[in-house]
Amino acid sequence: MGRIAVIFDLDGTITRPFLDFEAIRREMGLPKGLPILEAMGTLDAPGRAAAEAVLDRHEQAAAEQSTTHDGAREAIERLRGHGCPVAILTRNTRKWTTFVLDKHGIVVDAIRCREDGAVKPSPQPVRELCQVLGADPAASWMIGDHRFDLESGRDAGSRTILMLGDREDMPTWADLADHIVRSFAEIPPLILHA
Repeated sequence: MGRIAVIFDLDGTITRPFLDFEAIRREMGLPKGLPILEAMGTLDAPGRAAAEAVLDRHEQAAAEQSTTHDGAREAIERLRGHGCPVAILTRNTRKWTTFVLDKHGIVVDAIRCREDGAVKPSPQPVRELCQVLGADPAASWMIGDHRFDLESGRDAGSRTILMLGDREDMPTWADLADHIVRSFAEIPPLILHA
């Protein structure tokens, strides 16, 4: 087995859920349930610029008001202390991603945002992060709270963890996860003793 990288989603995984995606879609005039970034890709230039302004405003508010799940920073420090490089993989922008990490004192080894190419659910970002970190995708982990996180990790050949946090309902796609956790305290033992 090769080197292990641990890749975390940001919004809703490291931070507590804040973004209201349906409200963002309504404000943009996008169909209900359609993924926002993919829907924005179908808009003409003026429509896309207007949608980007809406999304940036919502992402700024989420970043400025963000709180992390209990133990997130400590779990990341523990993993890094055991020689596991840690990355962030998000569909957010680099600007607000780095803002959130700086605000909460979280240090990681790599960041991949929507400006960097293919986005989740594509497996490409997981593979590319593993390459940057000198890690084997098959030995690595993708941790997130959304179906796209699990699909991205699974399709890259990595193991997956669904972060439920305080969520009460079990999503219908939870079977995409190799493990399901409610707290960050559960994550380092799972990875370090796998």
